[in-house]
Amino acid sequence: MSEVENTSFEDCLQRLMSSLKASLYEEATSQLSGLHPAEIARLLEAVPPKERSKLWQGIDSSTQGYILKELSEDVQEQLLIKMDVSSIVKATEGLDMDDLADIVPNLPESALHNLLLTLDHKHRDHLKKVLSYPEDSAGGLMNIDIITVRNNVNVRTVIRYLRLLKKMPIDTDQVFVVDRSYKYLGAIHISTLLTNEAEQNIDPLINKTLKPIPADMPEKKVANLFEHRNLISAPVIDENNQLIGRITIDDVVDVIRDEAEHSVMSMAGLDEEEDVFAPVIQSTKRRSIWLGVNLITVFIAVFFIGLFEVTLQEKIALAILMPVVASMGGIAGTQTLILVTRGIATGRVTTSNLKVLMNKEVAIGFLNGIVWSLVIALATYVWFEDIMLSAVIALAIVVNLIFAAFSGAFLPSLLIKFKIDPALAGGVILTTITDVIGFVAFLGLASLVI
Repeated sequence: MSEVENTSFEDCLQRLMSSLKASLYEEATSQLSGLHPAEIARLLEAVPPKERSKLWQGIDSSTQGYILKELSEDVQEQLLIKMDVSSIVKATEGLDMDDLADIVPNLPESALHNLLLTLDHKHRDHLKKVLSYPEDSAGGLMNIDIITVRNNVNVRTVIRYLRLLKKMPIDTDQVFVVDRSYKYLGAIHISTLLTNEAEQNIDPLINKTLKPIPADMPEKKVANLFEHRNLISAPVIDENNQLIGRITIDDVVDVIRDEAEHSVMSMAGLDEEEDVFAPVIQSTKRRSIWLGVNLITVFIAVFFIGLFEVTLQEKIALAILMPVVASMGGIAGTQTLILVTRGIATGRVTTSNLKVLMNKEVAIGFLNGIVWSLVIALATYVWFEDIMLSAVIALAIVVNLIFAAFSGAFLPSLLIKFKIDPALAGGVILTTITDVIGFVAFLGLASLVI
């Protein structure tokens, strides 16, 4: 069991920071020895860039490659820039092709050239094949290190072949069966081979229900397949049904984690790959864009408020109560937005059932609107002793919650059609909609009856 497993991450980080603060870099580096590469990567991401670079210099090159693949893109790029070509080649030479493919985009051109020269023709072709697919697809996710057999051999032959390999690829739970053209026929679990007679032909043992994954399938759908089918590994095929690789559960876990981080960070307009300790100017530029977008949406809401300037001047209570209407709509809409966005991401919500879900959410918005409009109307009457003002805010609450529910359900699918990430843009757009609808409904009704 590793040190981080025996001790909390906070304790490990505290000891590491204490050593770095005292400039005891050798002691700090020794604290990392023996840890899993993923644990080292996590600790490196938690220290400032200057100290991170000093720690990196003391880490053995045979471990650096495995750490690099666990780091966020920002931190990975920072460390690679400071490494010379020979060090990069030495660090990455033992990586699987799928892990190497993740690092290649951040490599300096000279290092990439030298790295390709160290690969034999077979591995170079494999790397090019992985890189030919988008990073967020099954092809970009797959590992080309697979074991294949023909369907006309017996169990004894397959087991003898496996023994001759000396070492099987990590997470190998099954071997894949192909024909002479390398077209996928099915798979056989290792346990099936071990529990059948040696002379048994493997053809009847083939699991033909394990459907292959097309190389162009988005990684989100791949993760959903693994979740629903409880897979440990799955074959990947090209457009000609030829077996080109496999995806394993460890890769899918990374996808699920990245997707969860993306959802959380995107709601604030942040990049999940951004270094926590990135330079101030760099972080400022990234966040300024989102603040600018938000400012535009705020001015849209302010414009609609300005249309009712006279009404606001006549009744100051309207200005006091305006945030109540906007806030209730914003919260109700966000609940629906998150539910639908997550449903689309997991495949539970599609165009075929979206209308049913929208009807349900609008009904929830209406019922919540009725309940909370009565509560707010009562509170308003107690506060201002104005029955008309109470009626206006009650009606505005109902209208805004209905529109908020509808917008929260409809907006994600609309944004996806325009190839916009709903997790990134949905919150800001929805807030603008609920603010505008809420203010117009509240102030518009007030100008008519008060």
